[in-house]
Amino acid sequence: MSLTCAMQDVSRDTSGTGSLHFITPTETGSNKQRLVEGLMCDAEKTPDYWNKGARRSLELAVALQPVARRAKNIILFMGDGMGLPTMSAARIYKGQLAGGSGEESVLAMETFPHVALAKTYTIDRQVPDSAGTGTAYLCGVKTNAKTLGLSGAAVYGKCRTSFGNEVDSILHRARLAGKSVGIVTTTRVQHASPGAAYAHSASRSWYADANMPKEALRDGCKDIAYQLVHNTDINVILGGGRIYMTPKRTPDPEYPEDPAQNGTRKDGLDLIAEWLRARQGAQYVWDKKGLDAVKDDSVSHLMGLFEPKDMKYELNRNASTDPSIVEMTEKAIRILRRNPNGFFLFVEGGRIDHGHHTGRAKQALMEAVMLDRAVAQAGELTSRSDTLTVVTADHSHVFTFGGNTLRGNSIFGLAPKKAKDKRAYTSILYGNGPGYSIRDGGRPGASLPAAEDKDYRQQAAVPLETETHSGEDVVVLAQGPMSHLFHGVQEQHYIAHAMAYAACLEPYATEPRCRAARMASHSTQCSPQPLLALLTLCVAAHLVWG
Repeated sequence: MSLTCAMQDVSRDTSGTGSLHFITPTETGSNKQRLVEGLMCDAEKTPDYWNKGARRSLELAVALQPVARRAKNIILFMGDGMGLPTMSAARIYKGQLAGGSGEESVLAMETFPHVALAKTYTIDRQVPDSAGTGTAYLCGVKTNAKTLGLSGAAVYGKCRTSFGNEVDSILHRARLAGKSVGIVTTTRVQHASPGAAYAHSASRSWYADANMPKEALRDGCKDIAYQLVHNTDINVILGGGRIYMTPKRTPDPEYPEDPAQNGTRKDGLDLIAEWLRARQGAQYVWDKKGLDAVKDDSVSHLMGLFEPKDMKYELNRNASTDPSIVEMTEKAIRILRRNPNGFFLFVEGGRIDHGHHTGRAKQALMEAVMLDRAVAQAGELTSRSDTLTVVTADHSHVFTFGGNTLRGNSIFGLAPKKAKDKRAYTSILYGNGPGYSIRDGGRPGASLPAAEDKDYRQQAAVPLETETHSGEDVVVLAQGPMSHLFHGVQEQHYIAHAMAYAACLEPYATEPRCRAARMASHSTQCSPQPLLALLTLCVAAHLVWG
């Protein structure tokens, strides 16, 4: 259904503010029916409307042809914890933010023509974590939970088991192939998902040397922040994580009066300074003003660390001091795309996961909407003819929405009927987490407008300090060269292999088609034949026209 159709009869309030009138359980039966009908245009009530829409989609499907050429660029968007229920709810939230009923909205990522499902289990867990899954979709092998960039032979927390069991990410392989590479995240850049792109660590929690056990340090293991600077020559690094990069008691540039935000390193290293010294022309920034001042056409290496740890939720972000994921993605692409050999960019919407863990669905869904806006922005800055864009999640959450809600119900609103305990409940619920509550011998009733607040915790069935991941498959969406490789139900580590094959990266660099593609490119760039042909045409034109 088109957004225009859904919005043309949308019911407005009578206060004169023009705000969208969401349907609530307090509406009377006749008024509720009127509101539902108001959210639908007359055309929707006819079979012709739906038949024509399906025909248009069918025609597009019939015309769809695989783009079999190799990809020059790859962008991997990863929504941490963005399972299918989160995507569906984010779609509705996006539409409601635009003034529509929401259900008919379309995410930018949902326009991608090729879709697959990925199985997210790790070697040792049915329900995974972000380190094991990150190693799968970035390095191409399944491994154990809580380990980064290591095969399943490594044991969590045991430093010595990491030696000889390292596996390289597609980001690392792309850099070795001469491409520019970058990381954008709304978490700390040393966190599990981005960490899998460059680190080899027996523990995802070894952010700095101060977070490591003495035994691991004695055995020669390095912390994740150290590896960020020394393992792979990463061109663009944008996210949070200043606290792990500077010596203990180093004041934070943004919060100099707060000792809790000071640097934590015990080895005395200033990793930001080391990174800058090792790269000619490199720049470091720590706020939006600094990021905006970076000239895209001159800098080859950029590090931006905008918070001591994770970046702020979008709904809490100060837009004048902190860049959004959309702005960071745009800056990264503008810098990376100058490389004639192409680029690889990893973009993580990492705080979707954090919103769910705290039971705050509005925070999580706004993060998902922002990730989708970054996907749309990337589409404006690149061409699908040479850029493979993939969107996926590492895992899902025990998040759901239901309750027989009516068309146009606020995604954060109440179900239309009360539960058996005679109390109202929200459409969104969690299977477990901090939202569990018992008062006066029973569950407290949900109410508006409290349930619409950005920090409202939806109710959970089982009491836990932190809500958990879930183990179902996640979606993979793709467009661009070789995007047809993403199909069916696949193991999660297949994602890294499909991307590597698409861009002729190891272990597929010597594939016959890759050799042919390189020869054709070399011939086009170096052969004198095209120039001779052009010269012949010029001479002929001169002879004919005098």
